[in-house]
Amino acid sequence: MKKLKHEKELLKGAILAGMKYGESRGVVEFEPTDSVADRTLYLYRLLVHDKVIQPLPETQISQKSMAHKLAIWYSKSLPKDHPLLK
Repeated sequence: MKKLKHEKELLKGAILAGMKYGESRGVVEFEPTDSVADRTLYLYRLLVHDKVIQPLPETQISQKSMAHKLAIWYSKSLPKDHPLLK
């Protein structure tokens, strides 16, 4: 798993985009007290369930790998000239 150059910022964007996605579907309401780890896990499971992203093998699921997968998902939705992709 190769770390993305701006992975932390991409993860923040992925969480915001994923929260908007989940709330627009009406399947979740996030609380301000939800931790980043909880949001990451829920969003990963939601996107896998909806077949938006491919699941990781069960033996490779960890907080770090789920965060990486979400960052990759978000980076694919950005325009090619976006500063986070440089």
